Amino acid sequence: MSNYKTVPIFFSSDENYIPFLSVAIRSLIDNSSEENDYSIYILNDGLSERAVNSIGNMQTKNVHIIFIDVNERLKSLCGALNLRDYYTISIYFRLFIASMFPDYHKAIYMDCDLVILDDVRNLYDIDLQDKLLGVISDKVVSGYRVLHSYTDEVLGLDYRNYFNSGVMLMNLDKLREEHIEKKFVEILNKYDFKTIAPDQDYLNFLCSGKVMYLDTSWNVMWSKKKFRGEPKIIHYNMFKKPWIYSKMRFGKYFWKYAENTPYFDDISKMKKRFLFRQKLCDRVCLSKLLKKSREIALSDDTFCKVLTNAKKQEV
Repeated sequence: MSNYKTVPIFFSSDENYIPFLSVAIRSLIDNSSEENDYSIYILNDGLSERAVNSIGNMQTKNVHIIFIDVNERLKSLCGALNLRDYYTISIYFRLFIASMFPDYHKAIYMDCDLVILDDVRNLYDIDLQDKLLGVISDKVVSGYRVLHSYTDEVLGLDYRNYFNSGVMLMNLDKLREEHIEKKFVEILNKYDFKTIAPDQDYLNFLCSGKVMYLDTSWNVMWSKKKFRGEPKIIHYNMFKKPWIYSKMRFGKYFWKYAENTPYFDDISKMKKRFLFRQKLCDRVCLSKLLKKSREIALSDDTFCKVLTNAKKQEV
């Protein structure tokens, strides 16, 4: 078949997010085409036997699931990374896809907390031309003025151009050509930047001006402004999770696919455990995030200030 091709899709997950990953994979499979071949790579730093078996058994004749333990691989790629104690290396997995999979020209990266309502082949087929990434602007950032200041003062970006890294079409050839991984490792090891979204902030900074903004339907996020149209991917980012909140926008899609996963009972039990006090905690966390973004924007340890000063010293 002349139209037949393999679509590589990458997720990164730890044990805690495996139940939600199963929902994402179920939705991907249910909306895939038998005319295509899909290879799902799950980047991880160690998973239980139950997780590997449960997720692995979801694969079909044309949707293949491969688990990649990246611990040793990352060490060989970049040595010891200068990571802060409260960040795990897993949040940076997506930055190494280009070098870890040199045979691929393009790939899709997605977070685990989403459902897919369209064939991802249609996303994969978008021509990125000479752009590094195909992305969607972050609607959460655009919804808070304090985050507008954060993107401007910390990253030197217009908040309207700040993108969400939870769904990305990756031009792996261009990412390798531009040495994005090398630049990331050098900056991470040399400086100690304070951030509110580490991997996402680094990607926005390193790829600024070199991304293609895709139709919003490919990454519909929670925001104060309702999305009008037909979503192709629904992303339950930030604190608005359907396994916590009963009445939330697009929550019905999550449960539609969750019912047909090996983790449905687990997810249902989780929902019953989330009491009012725990939901209130989400509001507190959001408040703290906004406060932290304000403090970082006013500090001297930002991408813009530190790197600008470094360039001046070099001259």
